[in-house]
Amino acid sequence: MKDTSSFSIKNWNQDDRPREKFLSKGRTALSDSELIAILIGSGSREESAVELSKRILAGANNNLNTLGKMDVKELMHYKGIGEAKAITIVAALELGRRRSGEEGLKQKKITSSQSVFELLQPIIGELPHEEFWIIYLNNSNKVLQTTQLSKGGITGTLVDVRLVFKNALQLGAVAVILGHNHPSGTLKPSNADKTLTQKLKIAGESLDIKVLDHLIVTENSYFSFADENLL
Repeated sequence: MKDTSSFSIKNWNQDDRPREKFLSKGRTALSDSELIAILIGSGSREESAVELSKRILAGANNNLNTLGKMDVKELMHYKGIGEAKAITIVAALELGRRRSGEEGLKQKKITSSQSVFELLQPIIGELPHEEFWIIYLNNSNKVLQTTQLSKGGITGTLVDVRLVFKNALQLGAVAVILGHNHPSGTLKPSNADKTLTQKLKIAGESLDIKVLDHLIVTENSYFSFADENLL
């Protein structure tokens, strides 16, 4: 009978134990797989938590952004990953995504379409479904609030124009920037995207609230209506 006791982390060399390594050498000393191993706590009878974590990462092309798109059911396909461990991994990566979004908000001032992309990409760039967001700005182009307006399926989302400007008036915003993601990865605006942009622009003009831009965001790039003279 095969001895599986060596696969337990507690039987490893002290330097190979991720929790002890975390405490003695600091979090930056750990690899991605070691950090994931700390989350899941244990592996299976055939492999250690670190080896299991390496296998999961390999299935995501060793890319944390790709891993972050995996859901609980996908993670549970790996032997040794039950529902609780899968939820733990998804929750940890979601916290990382939200932290990135908050870091973007610290920028506060919008200076270009690139700065809009840097703000919105951590929030919507990697989502498997479409979401529509509004950035509300004061007269110095500083961000007052970034708000999700709607969430839809992969084929599209519905936007309530009245709600956009109700929020703007309540915040005292003088300008807004529109943003939504294309889960397909395409940067080409649809006719619906163009129509909605013009609808919001016209509605804003009557309230002296400018629509400065509309960004289509994907994981790695963006399309700016303002840069392409479509506003």
